[in-house]
Amino acid sequence: MTRAIKVRHLLAALVTSLVLTPPTALAESEPGRAVPTPSRIWTGTWEAAASGTAPALPGASIRNVVHTSVGGRAARVRLSNRLGTAPLQLDAVTVALQQSDAPRSPRAVPGSMRTVTFAGAGSVTIPAGRDLVSDPVALQVPADANLLISLHTPADSGPATYHRSALQTNFLARKGNRTAEESGSAYTGTLGNWYYVTGVDVLGSAVVGSVVTLGDSITDGTGSTFSANHRWPDRLADRLRRLPPHRRLGVLNAGIAGNRVLLDGRGPSALSRLDADVFSRTGVRAVIVMEGINDIKGTPEQTDPGAIEDAYRRIVRHAHARGIRVIGATLPPYGGHAAYTRAREAVRQSVNAVIRPRGLFDAVADFDATVRDPSHPNRIRPAYDPGDHLHFNDAGMKAMADTIDLTTLAP
Repeated sequence: MTRAIKVRHLLAALVTSLVLTPPTALAESEPGRAVPTPSRIWTGTWEAAASGTAPALPGASIRNVVHTSVGGRAARVRLSNRLGTAPLQLDAVTVALQQSDAPRSPRAVPGSMRTVTFAGAGSVTIPAGRDLVSDPVALQVPADANLLISLHTPADSGPATYHRSALQTNFLARKGNRTAEESGSAYTGTLGNWYYVTGVDVLGSAVVGSVVTLGDSITDGTGSTFSANHRWPDRLADRLRRLPPHRRLGVLNAGIAGNRVLLDGRGPSALSRLDADVFSRTGVRAVIVMEGINDIKGTPEQTDPGAIEDAYRRIVRHAHARGIRVIGATLPPYGGHAAYTRAREAVRQSVNAVIRPRGLFDAVADFDATVRDPSHPNRIRPAYDPGDHLHFNDAGMKAMADTIDLTTLAP
């Protein structure tokens, strides 16, 4: 990282902490001083990128289960109507800790249920095309734990902004406001998506910021165990939590299954969602980019590696302007998949040849070298392949996370 980038990052962190620190936290400082300290700085702990819309669930309560990467003494919730076409009405939102021994249960830890407010109000209407961050909620949030974020939608607010592939059991109470129910007994339905909730920040975490993982279905976790938090960004968070506090980072997963760098399709393209899914997030120090395989093998297919290279350069330029480091990850092989062709393999190899040399990115994570089969380099190692020859099982996800040099994220 250049000296100029470091200076911009420090200034951005100072401004962010002063703008986003709640008045009660500032009041704890010495009279006449508002110097940000770790106890008064917000950090992103979880993210889900808005990937599309689903039919609204009027009258229902939705209990989303999200997994923290770092903890803190307060939380705030990010909600989205970004892809909606009408104002979103929410008449109640709560946050609680999920029972730690029940990752597929709607039960809350007794006494942990908290009401989420917006400018002091318990209900809120979010305009179409907009995101919203809640007021701070006083709750001791552990690292590596599940939160229950429950919302009641009293009316049909049109298409619901959601994250399609949660790989997590979420819950549905079809009638009535059940957001404050600790037992979860009314939540008799299940969902495989996250509705409306796109992020959680924590206050006072002893970490230095957050890292965003920008990617497609591999980053989203396809192929890993359901409701187990074994996506490679989760495994990266496991590694980071073992570091001393001054080197830890929250991990924010901005993967969208089917996503592309250049074209919209399964969610907005990587280029068009940088502001919403990367730069608007809290305390971002670095972004890991692993996108491009869907550009190469999708319809229409991208046959010019130069176009993908240009997109990478734009991502780096915009990130550096905000003091954010960019780590480029090589594209893993997918030989044996139905979309594989020799011509597309040549494009993948060309893109990886652009990523590997130092110069374009601040650092490189060579996922391709880690996961390819030495006997058949155009294929994934059998031990990492869940069977579709494109995605990764739990062992493959861990291998990818272990490839990342942690010193490159926040040197």
